[in-house]
Amino acid sequence: MIDFTWKLFSQTGNIETYLLLKELEVNPNHADPIQDGKKEFTQLDSKM
Repeated sequence: MIDFTWKLFSQTGNIETYLLLKELEVNPNHADPIQDGKKEFTQLDSKM
C-alpha cells in the first residue's frame, strides 16, 4: 500500500496523497484509510 501511495503521489504531486503516505508510514496497521476517508467526507457533508 505504501509503494502504491508513493507512486501516486510522485505522479500527481497531490498533498493529500502525501499526507496519507505519511500516516501509513507511522501506522502501517491502520484499519482502512479508505473507510476512514469516507467517514470524514460524510462528516464534512453534514456540516454544509
